[in-house]
Amino acid sequence: MWDNKRYHSLDYELKKKYGHKVYKLSLNGGMTCPNRDGTLGSRGCIFCSQGGSGDFAAAANLSVYEQIEYAKGLIQAKIKNPGTAKYIAYFQAYTNTYAPLDYLRKLFMEAITHPDILILSIATRPDCIDDEILKLLVELNSIKPVWIELGLQTIHEASAQFIRRGYPLKVFEEQVYRLRTKGIDVIVHTILGLPNETKHDMLMTMEYLSRLPIQGIKLQLLHILRDTDLGLMYEKGLVSPLDLDSYIDILVSCLELLPAEIVIHRLTGDGPKDKLLAPLWSRNKKLVLNRINSYMKEKDSYQGKCRHI
Repeated sequence: MWDNKRYHSLDYELKKKYGHKVYKLSLNGGMTCPNRDGTLGSRGCIFCSQGGSGDFAAAANLSVYEQIEYAKGLIQAKIKNPGTAKYIAYFQAYTNTYAPLDYLRKLFMEAITHPDILILSIATRPDCIDDEILKLLVELNSIKPVWIELGLQTIHEASAQFIRRGYPLKVFEEQVYRLRTKGIDVIVHTILGLPNETKHDMLMTMEYLSRLPIQGIKLQLLHILRDTDLGLMYEKGLVSPLDLDSYIDILVSCLELLPAEIVIHRLTGDGPKDKLLAPLWSRNKKLVLNRINSYMKEKDSYQGKCRHI
């Protein structure tokens, strides 16, 4: 159905819309986060590295144009015709609407007006988009498509407090509707395998999101990284990661609950290899994706009612 895949992948959606593959470039806006600057806390979320989940982003001391050109150079060897390739400018590190309006305007305008950029994607928190920033996003969205990637991770309050998310579920839901009212696409980040969450808990998060007007979702495996509070807990034996078989079972069950029109932006994620403590099986992404596809094929033989698979 989706280019021989059993789920509605981002790659498929982009090829359908633009007629060719589109590549993502990770950029760094040089911002911080209310969980780090003392507004809500100083240690960040328990799983977040010092790079603010932007470990693969370019250096913040480069201009946006320089970051784009640098990031393009990193992946050119993988592209058949790099001279004609098009890209998504993805502001990934920390909270990318957590800065003065003038700063954000200059930053995002430089990205969205680059001739090789098709889409501007901004990762942020739902409690960090005020009315003036929303107006800016609407303005940008009139130039080229803008995606807002909201870090939710889970709907469960106990888990949200444990990971130090710093805002209630109501704030997330209200922001989704504000963005959608303005015609801005919303991508939601979730984490599978948070400590103390059961499979049922994770599926409840998917059921909740399936009822919201979101356009995409990232299903992120919980990576336990060195030099994080979660990493310290792991080294003390207080938390343990999902094994591969459990992760695949949970992941596919999540896909079964999500409406087919929601685009799947991620199935597992990448942890920086020099910082990854666990699960070590996630280092072999090709193996993981192959195992996921094999599991989906097996389910096809006896279950025909899945929305995605």
